[in-house]
Amino acid sequence: MCLAIPGRIDTVEGDDPLFRQARVAFAGVTRTVSLACTPEAGVGDYVLVHAGIAIATLDETAAERTLAALREIPRHDPPAPERR
Repeated sequence: MCLAIPGRIDTVEGDDPLFRQARVAFAGVTRTVSLACTPEAGVGDYVLVHAGIAIATLDETAAERTLAALREIPRHDPPAPERR
């Protein structure tokens, strides 16, 4: 299963549409992301990111709704390995 996570663009670097990159914030973590698939994206926009590539832009309401749904997914911690 693939999962795209919404994040907010903090900065954009580069002019060439194929090589533009952005610093995108995800709940306190910032990552560098390619904007090759979303040339319209700019500072302050929300983007869906999959495997380091922004694949779509979305509005803040949709981003917040998606993040709220992701927070509802129960966390699963695997059991600790048995010691012998």
